[in-house]
Amino acid sequence: MPRPAGKVADALTESLAADEIAASAFEDASGRWSLAIYFRDPPDATAVRALIASVAGAPTARALRFETLAPADWVRDSLEGFGPVEAGRFAVHGAHARARVRGNRIGIEVEAGLAFGTGHHGTTRGCLLALDRIVKARRRRPAARSAAALPRKREGRTTALDVGTGTGVLAIAATKALRQRVLASDVDARAVAIARENARINRVGGALEVIHADGLRAAAFRAHGPYALIFANILLDPLKALATPMTRLVAANGHVVLSGLLAGQAGAALASYRARGFVLVRRMTLENWATLTLVRPRTRRTAR
Repeated sequence: MPRPAGKVADALTESLAADEIAASAFEDASGRWSLAIYFRDPPDATAVRALIASVAGAPTARALRFETLAPADWVRDSLEGFGPVEAGRFAVHGAHARARVRGNRIGIEVEAGLAFGTGHHGTTRGCLLALDRIVKARRRRPAARSAAALPRKREGRTTALDVGTGTGVLAIAATKALRQRVLASDVDARAVAIARENARINRVGGALEVIHADGLRAAAFRAHGPYALIFANILLDPLKALATPMTRLVAANGHVVLSGLLAGQAGAALASYRARGFVLVRRMTLENWATLTLVRPRTRRTAR
């Protein structure tokens, strides 16, 4: 969200209870931003204008328009416009679009709630496309050529790790595509609860474990590793901080998929991982969001 819109939204949310207000920012084709503020009860227009003037200036306050909206089921109305989001063999959808998933797709039913990840965002789709490529490539490759080749079913084996899982969409996709155990984590307890519920809805709860953890310090990460595949769809700074611990958790010839990066941030993230021996396999940009697929070779290469 741009700075002026963000300042207005912050000022209002700090002044009112969380259940009384919601704010959404929109950017049009010309790059101009608009901020929509929804009040549960009719607000004091004079007080709202004064607050906005104090943080964004009098012209912004004067441009403010108030409208009364008819009662509506906003969640239902907004979802009706969204069909399944396809990314390779995957189709991410809500319960309302379950019947619209094509038969040759791996359906992933996700209700976002308060967590990030519905499949519509370029970072989520980028990670799903990266997973699709990895699975296809490894199934074509003879197992003897890769120590991290996707293993056959084996009791207790955890193949993939999803750091910062949000709704659990990537972890669920990996569980379904690999047919192996997957570990997922999130620092937000609400996201953990949502991801566990989505795992239950998708009938992978027995193979997908979701834990509440910050970073990669928890003993559970080491106990389940090393992993043939690790996802981290978060932000630049935490991605850089995770480079060293991730090196210890990924198997030789294993893949790491990084996202949550604006296209201009990809180089900074890549530098942190190249310095630790990772090699870039593919860079993908969707909607100005970058997804990086890297591999940790069995023989470490010197970073260029």
